[in-house]
Amino acid sequence: MAVPFRNRRDAGQQLAAHLMKYRDLPEVVVLGLPRGGIPVAAEVAEALHAPLDAFLVRKLGVPGHEELAMGAIASGGLRVVNAETVRDLGIPERVIDAVEARERGELARRERLYRGTTAPPDVAGKVVILVDDGLATGSTMRAAALALREARPAWLVGAVPVASRTVCDAMRAVVDEMICAETPEPFYAVGLWYDDFGQTSDEEVRDDLARAERRIATSGRAAETAGARVAPSPTEPADVIAHAARPLRGDPRDYNALLERIGNAEIVLLGEASHGTHEFYRERAAITRRLIVERGFNAVAVEADWPDAYRVNRFVRGESDDLDARAALQDFARFPRWMWRNEVVLEFVQWLREHNDALPPGAPKTGFYGIDLYSLSRSMEAVIAYLDKVDPEAAARARARYGCFEQFGDEPQIYGQLTTLAGVEDCENEVVGQLLELQQRAHRVAAAGHDGSADEAFFAEQNARLARNAEGYYRAMFRGRNASWNLRDTHMADTIDALIDHLRQRDGVARIAVWAHNSHLGDARATEMGVIGEVNVGQLTRERHPTQTFGLGFTTYDGTVTAASDWDGPARRRRVMPGLPGSYEDLFHQASGVAESDLLLELRGQNRAIELLAEPRLERAIGVIYKPETERFSHYFHAILPRQFDAILHLDRTSALLPLDREAGFEAEDEMPETWPFGV
Repeated sequence: MAVPFRNRRDAGQQLAAHLMKYRDLPEVVVLGLPRGGIPVAAEVAEALHAPLDAFLVRKLGVPGHEELAMGAIASGGLRVVNAETVRDLGIPERVIDAVEARERGELARRERLYRGTTAPPDVAGKVVILVDDGLATGSTMRAAALALREARPAWLVGAVPVASRTVCDAMRAVVDEMICAETPEPFYAVGLWYDDFGQTSDEEVRDDLARAERRIATSGRAAETAGARVAPSPTEPADVIAHAARPLRGDPRDYNALLERIGNAEIVLLGEASHGTHEFYRERAAITRRLIVERGFNAVAVEADWPDAYRVNRFVRGESDDLDARAALQDFARFPRWMWRNEVVLEFVQWLREHNDALPPGAPKTGFYGIDLYSLSRSMEAVIAYLDKVDPEAAARARARYGCFEQFGDEPQIYGQLTTLAGVEDCENEVVGQLLELQQRAHRVAAAGHDGSADEAFFAEQNARLARNAEGYYRAMFRGRNASWNLRDTHMADTIDALIDHLRQRDGVARIAVWAHNSHLGDARATEMGVIGEVNVGQLTRERHPTQTFGLGFTTYDGTVTAASDWDGPARRRRVMPGLPGSYEDLFHQASGVAESDLLLELRGQNRAIELLAEPRLERAIGVIYKPETERFSHYFHAILPRQFDAILHLDRTSALLPLDREAGFEAEDEMPETWPFGV
């Protein structure tokens, strides 16, 4: 069995190699957990040119069951209480206070031993790197991280030379970034991975802290002497990007260059970094209007269910009884309604109807289509409703086939769970058989001409295809994320292809603007998704239509967003945390400051800005759920932006999308609660 570390100092040097992106940043502070974590942290701090301090933490054990933590106290007078444990065990406040007083005395003794009369560091707004020599259970570092959160650092990194993969992964729930240099399996114990794991003495801790203090003092004097030679300016990349980007100042001509770059592309992918940002929807709609008016685009395909969007399609094409756009959007009734029932989409749908009405007779009208696959029940109902009108005998056969799902009720997740995990027979043959029959019928109907029946047949066929794919999707949900994600995005890409074929047959041309999240439209091969085997619409569309696809991504630094705290929860306006240090969002924020505007940056070609962006960085993705308390783990992934998109649009400060159905309390989370991010 190979032993990776000679001793703690060797471990610290190896760990520092994983943290070099934080080198020379003035806001970085390294904190070691005494005693064994201090020599490791000392090496990290020296390599990063950062200050070093000790961070002491003491568990508050439940009286009589001291191994069970009801909270912890830490350096700087910090205290965190496990509210759930206290509530469940009915522990009175006076008991917590008594235990804290005892532990506070021991904490103060150790503070004096290591720090003397020097006050603990102020970490508010800083990038804090919390270091230990390894994690067995992770309980000490977890308590330290929770306590540190009370001091409101801007970014909290946990860093250890060695840990089990399970414990390392679990720590990501309480820190913004977790670095474990080695995660051997089986793990056994921390000491097994060191040649020398002898006990660290109090004297060694004091020596390391004193040496770090002298180093910082010396480097400070050297900086005064050296002046501008201290370190490369962190704004240099921002200057390069600001110079290469086009400023966005609200001028109608802002997107002239973008349309030139899009050129003759027939599929334009318009992303979003969240499902609830007003400016993303507004700018996407503005670009799409120009594509329709100036480039003859005749379809808008959105990340929505096919039957819900098709009601909008019939309205904008003047084929429905809906009196206005608000009525046409009524079928978007399930969570998250605000994605499509919002003020921007309402205005765009009304504009699209007016645009189509003003076209000369015979000119192709622009449609509105959904490409997602969640509508299993609604799509089966739509197939039967169509066949009831055109072929009652075929409708009876469809009812019999789709009747296979009746035993599972209205929840397709239950169908997936029972057929995948409980061995209940699935309905795959039924949905496949129905699709094949409808496709055969559609070929006959399509030959009838362009009197509208071909559109209705295509609508029904797509619903049958959706039912087939949704059946597989809900079973795949219980085989792992990759299988279900890939099936869903492949369905969306296939729907775009089917729509292209239909539009070419009907209108003689197919030009489609696609609205979906960045995570679907940015090429998966340039992200962590691709590394683990996931594909997405952006990748598949580029592969299938390499010369006809153009992808535009969107980013923001901070502001507000409409999102829920949990699935099926109410929509709330929530504060968006500033982009993490070193992320694409942070870099574009700096560039926006230089340019004093929002930015549009082309990513094709070769220049210094694209070279800077071609290094893997963190990129943020907020869906319909936003969890700022686990921001790094829940909403960031590594990507190489120039490989994801052909251009990026950065809107530095954005605001929450306004739903048409704002519920009571929508404004309640405009500001972060005082207990964020702990809820205690």
